[in-house]
Amino acid sequence: MSRVAKPQAIEPILPLRKALYRAGHNYRGGVTALAVDMVMDYDTLQKKLKHDFEHRWLDPDELEEVIRLTQSEVLLDALMRPAGMVWYKPEPATPTYQALQAVSRLLHETGMFVSSMHHGAADNIWEPHEVEDLEKHGADVIRAVLGIMAGARAAMEEDLHG
Repeated sequence: MSRVAKPQAIEPILPLRKALYRAGHNYRGGVTALAVDMVMDYDTLQKKLKHDFEHRWLDPDELEEVIRLTQSEVLLDALMRPAGMVWYKPEPATPTYQALQAVSRLLHETGMFVSSMHHGAADNIWEPHEVEDLEKHGADVIRAVLGIMAGARAAMEEDLHG
């Protein structure tokens, strides 16, 4: 059975157990392919990724392998949230006019989103889904800006040394 890729949507930051499950099932080829790539028995991996099966969990080495192979943003978000941190994969974006305009649009859209959250700010009562959306938008903005910064630095260094 093949999985149909859904378009990227804003997903809330999931708890770690559910993020592991999602990372395994979203891996190209699913859990079967992930088990093969990890050189692990399929049934064993499936049980370790099942978020409501508490008898088995990934050991630290297996967790590292799942992170390395899947490179799942959902999983990385879940790992960083308890520490209040944002992950960043250095992917320099060429700091062209168009790229800067794209970041500007992202910042504008995020600003509009944040200003639409006035209900939570007005009464200082924040619903869990509002906070999750706000955290996700914030992390996306940080990654976009850091990508442009890394690209500008790479271009500058290439000009200096190239």
